[in-house]
Amino acid sequence: PEGARDYLVPSRVHDGQFFALPQSPQLFKQLLMVAGYDRYYQITKCFRDEDLRADRQPEFTQIDIETSFLTEEDIRAMFQGMIKRVFKNTIGVDLGEFPIMTYQDAMHMYGSDKPDLRVKLQFTEVTDVMADVDFKVFSGAANMKGGRVVALRVPNGSVEGAGISRGEIDAYTEFVKIYGAKGLAYIRVNDLSKGRDGLQSPIVKNIHDTALNAVLERSGAQNGDLIFFGADKAKIVNDAIGALRIKIGHSEFGKKNGLFEDRWAPMWVVDFPMFEYDEESQRYTAVHHPFTAPKAGHEDWMVTAPEKCISQGYDMVLNGWEMGGGSVRIHRADVQQKVFDALKITPEEAQLKFGFLLDALQYGAPPHGGLAFGLDRIVTLMTKAESIRDVIAFPKTQRAQCLLTQAPSPVDEKQLRELHIKLRNPAATA
Repeated sequence: PEGARDYLVPSRVHDGQFFALPQSPQLFKQLLMVAGYDRYYQITKCFRDEDLRADRQPEFTQIDIETSFLTEEDIRAMFQGMIKRVFKNTIGVDLGEFPIMTYQDAMHMYGSDKPDLRVKLQFTEVTDVMADVDFKVFSGAANMKGGRVVALRVPNGSVEGAGISRGEIDAYTEFVKIYGAKGLAYIRVNDLSKGRDGLQSPIVKNIHDTALNAVLERSGAQNGDLIFFGADKAKIVNDAIGALRIKIGHSEFGKKNGLFEDRWAPMWVVDFPMFEYDEESQRYTAVHHPFTAPKAGHEDWMVTAPEKCISQGYDMVLNGWEMGGGSVRIHRADVQQKVFDALKITPEEAQLKFGFLLDALQYGAPPHGGLAFGLDRIVTLMTKAESIRDVIAFPKTQRAQCLLTQAPSPVDEKQLRELHIKLRNPAATA
């Protein structure tokens, strides 16, 4: 149910049928709560067939927890205490306070649902003032449904001889293209006292004074600053300028200019939306997973306005990495049905995939919720390693291969016959 692809294992005994390696014990731990266990704790192996990156592997270890009769706040307090104790006892680090930020604020200020608070740069929202400027890149995005225009002020980015060079701006322009941005507009703030003449940029002539003043005022720009802009669909802007924020913050320039604070920066991100709209499949998908409970009073919006629905989901974030995530679960069959309706999962499909959970909910379930930590991620953070691969004994490559054992590899015809499998593209395995 976690949104990634399953690793499928063919059954030798049941012709044409498959097992799926567990992406998470989510449904089973919920069943234990229904059965009357009030606490569950397990260190478990999970498998997800998804694109790999620094904080992901196809096989990973999860610390999985579920509780009955605890509120979202109770669960967060319990496991914040646990993580603080683990860090203190293991590496002598006091993580201190965990600020709580809503998903909406995190996306608004940092373009990410797992912001790295060590980087002292924030977005400035300027969508509203760009709707009628002559610069089409900005006005187009400002008037587009779901469009966004943001500014990212880099203090001292234009200081003569010590700021960000033209070559570095070109490199950053190529960098944001990875995230779907078409380019990277910027303004150098040379002298505020000269008005628009004190601003250096090819785009200034196409932006009226009201918009320019709003950018400078809202961002708190000073002489010698550099302001980057993102203008496109909100997702592209958030991804591209969010990544740029991290890159500049962690750069030599960022560290020299006090844009990066070398500390432990834990936080909670809460109030995730229940659903996000997938343009490709033209339907809503679950942001966490389809068993996450909505906030009290939001149940009816699942039918009338799914986009307004806020969930009781929460993520623990440390230094820009999601360390653990969880939610209060749905414990009523009628609410669970509304979620499936919003996700366009038919009753037949729901029964086929999750029938054992839905049947259990019919008998009455206690309010319950939980959390899962990525053990490998915790160790990666503690050791300050570059990647999760550095703390796993036999990690897979970015292409999900094990170079040591040459897995995955072809198998012989006899094994395939035992599993009732015939390859459609045998040449590829030769």
